Amino acid sequence: MAKISRQEALDYHSMGRRGKIEVIATKPSSTQHDLSLAYTPGVAQPCLDIHERPEDAYLYTAKGNLVAVVSNGTAVLGLGDIGPVAGKPVMEGKGILFKRFADIDVFDIEVDEKDPDRLIEVVRAIAPTFGGINLEDIKAPECFYIEEKLKGMLDIPVFHDDQHGTAIISGAALLNALELAGKKIGEVRIVVNGAGAAAVSCIKLYLSLGALPGNIVMVDSKGVLNRNRKDLNPVKMQFVTDREVSTLAEAMVNADVFLGLSVANVVSPEMVRSMAANPIVFALANPDPEIAYETAMESRPDIIMATGRSDYPNQVNNVLGFPFIFRGALDVRASTINEEMKIAAVYALQSLTREDVPYMVSQAYNMGNISFGREYLIPKPLDPRLITRVAPAVAQAAMETGVAREPITDWDAYRAGLRQRLGIDNTLVMYLRNKSAAQPKRVVYAEANNFRILKAVETVMGDNMAHPVLVGNREIIEGLIREHSLHIPSPEIIDLHAPETASLREDFAHKLYEKRKRKGMTFEDATEMMMNRDYFGAMMVETGMADAFLSGFSRNYPNTIRPALHCIGVDEHCKRIAGMYVIMTKRGPLFLADTTVNVQPDARALVDIAKMTAKEIRHFGIEPVMAFASFGTLGSYRGPGEHAHVWEAVQILHREMPELVVDGEMQANIIFDENLRNEKYPFTRIGNRQVNAIIFPDLNSGNILYKTLQSLSGYEAIGPILMGMKKPVHILQMDSSVREIVNMTAIAVIDAQEKG
Repeated sequence: MAKISRQEALDYHSMGRRGKIEVIATKPSSTQHDLSLAYTPGVAQPCLDIHERPEDAYLYTAKGNLVAVVSNGTAVLGLGDIGPVAGKPVMEGKGILFKRFADIDVFDIEVDEKDPDRLIEVVRAIAPTFGGINLEDIKAPECFYIEEKLKGMLDIPVFHDDQHGTAIISGAALLNALELAGKKIGEVRIVVNGAGAAAVSCIKLYLSLGALPGNIVMVDSKGVLNRNRKDLNPVKMQFVTDREVSTLAEAMVNADVFLGLSVANVVSPEMVRSMAANPIVFALANPDPEIAYETAMESRPDIIMATGRSDYPNQVNNVLGFPFIFRGALDVRASTINEEMKIAAVYALQSLTREDVPYMVSQAYNMGNISFGREYLIPKPLDPRLITRVAPAVAQAAMETGVAREPITDWDAYRAGLRQRLGIDNTLVMYLRNKSAAQPKRVVYAEANNFRILKAVETVMGDNMAHPVLVGNREIIEGLIREHSLHIPSPEIIDLHAPETASLREDFAHKLYEKRKRKGMTFEDATEMMMNRDYFGAMMVETGMADAFLSGFSRNYPNTIRPALHCIGVDEHCKRIAGMYVIMTKRGPLFLADTTVNVQPDARALVDIAKMTAKEIRHFGIEPVMAFASFGTLGSYRGPGEHAHVWEAVQILHREMPELVVDGEMQANIIFDENLRNEKYPFTRIGNRQVNAIIFPDLNSGNILYKTLQSLSGYEAIGPILMGMKKPVHILQMDSSVREIVNMTAIAVIDAQEKG
């Protein structure tokens, strides 16, 4: 994981609009008539209907998809009792996770109240606003009392994620680990180090899954909870053991399972070696586990291990649970989240782990063929199937236990709706970055004299996405690194004016001259070109000294791409180059081509662009559904102009690539409106699929659309992705943001991986 500096974290939270969340209107509000419907007098009618039938609040308001994340800041992450205001960034972050993974809206509610009964009263009073309550970062033992009381008072789900989230995720991992170890949950000895909210909830859930009370030993900071202890509160008294043990080391002897929810480095290799055969060790303290992963693995060759960290196998991550549990509960208007619903989530996660893992997930984590085993006990957070497995399981359990007030009757339609809620875009950027980190490549940054480039390089190196080669003035680069305290250890810098690069420049000049001597270039020209960073960087890739090249931050597109064409050239299989942007929309990623290179392509050029685009989209693990854009639709105009090229290109593609889902020509509203398209043109090859790629008839239309979407809609754009080059070359937008540079680095690395 990249080391995050204090300033970077503060900048992230303060840049642009302050904080991480905002409220967005979901209905038109641009005219007086709209406002009259939204407020007075139009708002009166739904108010009266809700007054007569309170359940209509789910029909006329956002209540059914709105969760309160409530905290008093008494147990914030690893920070402790820092208070409600200081805990607000965490609660906003929780809101982001709810939205990104399950499309659930959140209001974060920070309450300045430590008295449990008064906090309960506050939550009870605001509950009519919400479809569910997520209690967060409230210290034990008060959290148990608060949750239990609220569940008895309210008719909406109340869920303390710090308790139940870890229990559910670790429970699924435990069931799978026990199967691998050849053991049964009713027979194994379990040691739990930690006696807070998460540990207590884990034990209770494990008992529901079949563990026996007599086989469980709980340890807190003062030792084993046994009959000799006189300092135990009522919660801890539930878990005292009759065994004659008083220390963690004694409890670990012949134990089958260790669950750590405590502090770092309290488990020694000797303790692990004293455990039974095939020991299961879940060391979940963060950021440092109870025993380091490497130490534990060296202690026992037969160990099965999980941690709370993403840089080791089997991360027990609550994001696998709470978004989808609430999603299922909200979708059936459950009055509570009961034990059966939690257990349903456990079994859904356990079962999903046994299934074949999608290509996109396995590629993102560079695990080749991911399959159920010691290093894969629970699904990965990027697995897009989580929402369609866990949420339905929870919803069904709610129905079976009688707490669902709006049962689901069409499960296929429900799952389809869940998939539509979340475009694949919410995982695409993480996929790109993880996949690049799986096999980092040498990337040349031709404009390393710039702070923003170097800031991106810091992130790239921190996430191990690439091995940067910085071309520029050494003094300037090193000065910027010092001035801004950038963490770029031992940077590889190539200064073209330094004497030590003279022989390499001369060698590159000879090679470039041989390529271009019959195209008007003299050796003197080639020698001069080697003082140009774009020519020099492109030659590094051409000669194999680097794997990919990035430039364009401070220069226009044609002047940046020309050196790459001279030094590297076009892939003979593609015959031309083209540019593609990825626009991250709420519908999912939208691929647009050509947006940067071909001004007025003919039919054959459009075919080539479509083929390159389809190939590029598949690199992301996505199947292309393509439409050719135009001002007419499917034969409505047959006059002269570029329109004819579009029609001809579609016919060629239907002949040459019948398996490709593509059609056209189409107007934009027909492309984006599946219902209208099916109603008016039911015969298209696209059918009722959602279009994810658009091929434009000319550069004007493509360039104008992507810049409009990016500027007016606030959508994130990745690109331009240069297609058709013999070797990986990608051109940054002028004045790119750090995030855009990092994303383009990932694109360049993945391109290098694909090209070998």
